[in-house]
Amino acid sequence: MPSHSNWELLVLTALILVCSLAATPDLSACDKSNAVHTMRVPVEFANPATCFMHGQAYLASTSIGQEITADERVKIVCVRSAPRSTAEIKRD
Repeated sequence: MPSHSNWELLVLTALILVCSLAATPDLSACDKSNAVHTMRVPVEFANPATCFMHGQAYLASTSIGQEITADERVKIVCVRSAPRSTAEIKRD
């Protein structure tokens, strides 16, 4: 069995995409290549719900989030960050 210090923890980062309905009417097709704005939340999260909620809050606190037009939609994707060991997290 691996020692506790060698376990890798799953960490997620919120990727915020603001897409134009004119360019991508199907929000599921919205990705980094066709988004009007792309932001990465500079914090990592342990679970998807927290990642999603903090992604929304982060966007709302920015000028981009406050200026979203009627023909734009927001997509928040929680992506896996590089795995970190518990030893690395203790040093942070």
